[in-house]
Amino acid sequence: MSCAVWNSAEWRIPLRWHMRVSVVLIVILLGLQHVQLHANTLLAPRAADGIARSPTLQEAQRFFYNGDYDTAAAVTLALCAARPDDLAACELRTSTLLFQIKKALGDQGNLDKTTAWRLCAACPAVMSAFLAETVRGQTLARARLEIHPEDEDTLFFLGKLDLNYVWLQLGTLGHKTGWDEYWEARRSLDRVLRMNPENVRARVARAWIDYIVGTKVPRGVRWLLGGGNKKRGLVAVRQVVEMGGSDFFVQAEAMFALWDMQVREREVPGAVATARMLARDFPENRELRRFLTIHAPTAAMIDRGHNAP
Repeated sequence: MSCAVWNSAEWRIPLRWHMRVSVVLIVILLGLQHVQLHANTLLAPRAADGIARSPTLQEAQRFFYNGDYDTAAAVTLALCAARPDDLAACELRTSTLLFQIKKALGDQGNLDKTTAWRLCAACPAVMSAFLAETVRGQTLARARLEIHPEDEDTLFFLGKLDLNYVWLQLGTLGHKTGWDEYWEARRSLDRVLRMNPENVRARVARAWIDYIVGTKVPRGVRWLLGGGNKKRGLVAVRQVVEMGGSDFFVQAEAMFALWDMQVREREVPGAVATARMLARDFPENRELRRFLTIHAPTAAMIDRGHNAP
């Protein structure tokens, strides 16, 4: 039904009917929210005994960057339940669920993506939680931008939520979907950087777009995605890391991006140097340790807790 037809018919409906419908919708929405929170509680494992009843975003970030995605998922679930309007917690939760799926599929070995998904018993439930949290975060961010269209933080989190969805669909699962989210992410991040060129997280996220389009998309059709340049993406992330001075976990996000790109580019010496720095702050990250065991065995002995908050 078009908006014009709907508006012309709406006034004929009694006010009492509107009120009844509104009450019913509110009851349904509250019921769905309860069901989703209950489902998420069943999906997420219990957090470690050391986690307080009211966990912090910093605790969740520490688990995430140490590669403990199960505990990070439990902590971010608690955060989002306690603060459902917190876009930072929402974005971290989707990132955590994304990496849970990536890890679960990776544990299937070198199978093709379709077979790996079919054999992954936990993946559908985690995917359901990921999609629900993504939609909730996107809806919240878009509603805020209707009121404050130039809010820098909201624009960033909308773009990052969109990118998490794109990376899962196109990268992890190999699905040819997520184009609307891709363009919304690109526009949102570009707006952030026009307002504040020094926004580190936006620079890193935008660099990933440049890098992925520049490496995964054939040269002749990159223009369809607005263009991309892997060298520009790598340089942008390296500059952010070398500049330093950011919040601890913001800097960690940039350093992990640099390490990932260096590994993809087979820049082994540079990747080893970056991994050594990361492993000092995140000694429990098994992926870092495995990489260093292979490429720099003497670096596998790491001082725990160096500079970590």
